[in-house]
Amino acid sequence: MRKLFFAQRLNVDFIKRAAVLVAAVAVFTLALIGDTHFAEASGATSACVAMEPVTRTVLYSRNADVHLPMASTTKIMTALIVCEECDPDRIISVPAEAAGVDGSSIYLRAGEEIDVRDLLYGLMLRSGNDAAVALAITHSGSVEGFVDRMNARAAELGAHNTHFLNPNGLPAEGHYTTARDLCTIACAAMQNNLFREVVGAKSWHGRYRSYANKNKMLYNYEGATGVKTGYTVKAGRCLVSSAKRGGMEAVCALLNEYDMYAVSASVLDSCFEKFALYALSPEKVFMCGGVPCSVDKTYKFVAGRSDVLRYECTPRKSALRCENKSACGKLKIYSGNSLIFGAKLYSII
Repeated sequence: MRKLFFAQRLNVDFIKRAAVLVAAVAVFTLALIGDTHFAEASGATSACVAMEPVTRTVLYSRNADVHLPMASTTKIMTALIVCEECDPDRIISVPAEAAGVDGSSIYLRAGEEIDVRDLLYGLMLRSGNDAAVALAITHSGSVEGFVDRMNARAAELGAHNTHFLNPNGLPAEGHYTTARDLCTIACAAMQNNLFREVVGAKSWHGRYRSYANKNKMLYNYEGATGVKTGYTVKAGRCLVSSAKRGGMEAVCALLNEYDMYAVSASVLDSCFEKFALYALSPEKVFMCGGVPCSVDKTYKFVAGRSDVLRYECTPRKSALRCENKSACGKLKIYSGNSLIFGAKLYSII
């Protein structure tokens, strides 16, 4: 009986331990399954930067300066250059190199006539890789020449951690950006009226083509104004989005973010909740060393909605002898102990 008791006890203990082990394995397996989508791209790093586009104030950042592939968000730079430097009404004959390009397409045919504007909308609304090649050759005569212009324009914008190898974002070793650089490029692009018009359109009906925009933010997020989606297996899901609320616009760049629409909406919501864009115009008068002064033009700056702003005027030594419109001192605006804006002050008498 005692042997039987111990045998039964051992069996019970074994079953309990086995059950615990099975449960642990099951939990671990579920955890792996649940997390696989976050490691969809090469490496698990995702990155995000949000900015106010006029002042380029950073409103949010995470892994801002990590080099990552950017898939079709590459086309933001392609579109910006074309908007800045090409006639949108120019009619071109589609070069043979643009027909049959891999990936997303607007199905261009070699020799087909189409205008630059229709190509732009096909590039940004339908993410046409063939449209990118056609525009590159139209602009520079070759894809290689256009890529050189892309890299030069990135340097002009201060995007020094970005390197382009093609105009469409198809995978290539050495084709990369950072969330900070991508957001900087998008902020510059959103200052171009034609670019804004293109990326803000839910649909387009042109002379040669009609398209619907793939960017779901335009349909589902209040105040959305643009800009571009992207995806490759290597880059993961990428999204640059923008929206305007309460007089302030925000641009959010996401790289390798599986739930890109939800994360983008959450980041933008937080930006609008926490920050506001302020304007300082020449109509506001400051006394600087006993002399009434103002700034020379309207400036804009970003501050927290709950911040208590402190204005500090520092007169120059000869401020009392200031003539009308001559520089009399400096204005500094603080939030707490942090300097958030500065400008020269000019006499208004």
